[in-house]
Amino acid sequence: MKLNSQSFENEKAISPVNAFAKPDAQTHMILSDNKNPHLAWSDIPEGTRSFVVLCVDKDVPSKPDDVNQADREVPADLPRVDFYHWGLIDIPASVTEIAEGEFSSGVTPKGKSGPLAAKDMRQGVNDFTNWFAGDHDMEGDYFGYDGPCPPFNDALVHRYYFTVYALDIESLPLTGRFTCADVAQAIEPHVLGQATVMGLYSLNPKVSF
Repeated sequence: MKLNSQSFENEKAISPVNAFAKPDAQTHMILSDNKNPHLAWSDIPEGTRSFVVLCVDKDVPSKPDDVNQADREVPADLPRVDFYHWGLIDIPASVTEIAEGEFSSGVTPKGKSGPLAAKDMRQGVNDFTNWFAGDHDMEGDYFGYDGPCPPFNDALVHRYYFTVYALDIESLPLTGRFTCADVAQAIEPHVLGQATVMGLYSLNPKVSF
């Protein structure tokens, strides 16, 4: 399989248009356009009956102690964990392209609704759901896509992996509310092929990429 995006080049910077937050000189960060990026895929494996899209940040700090603290930096050598930004499932085999902003445009405090999405596809809750738990203004179920929002004081540039999976089933056996991690586990026995593009993003003005 092959995957490309008109929104960003592989292993290059993601635009703030596709991010949850963008840099701000006064407040370090402000909310951004939060549009899901364009994705298009080809060289589909024979027997494909549906597709799944997952987006994961591999560079999220394993401890929140130093996150977004103006007087210190999140060290580059801190162990990192996965943070899911998107899980889109039940994409028909006839669909090989997603337009920019088709599934997300703008930040929705307390999260977007789901799991039902456009064109009878479904979306899982992303990891902003856990991140904002307990925040009166933001807590809720964040279904679908919410873009990059790395700590503004992180010494590392974050890597965002967008992967399209070709599956041998029309619909994943997930019901009700499900997470992106649930999707990653459910697809394992059904993957016929996959392709990935990776984008970079940082809110730290001291970091170049």
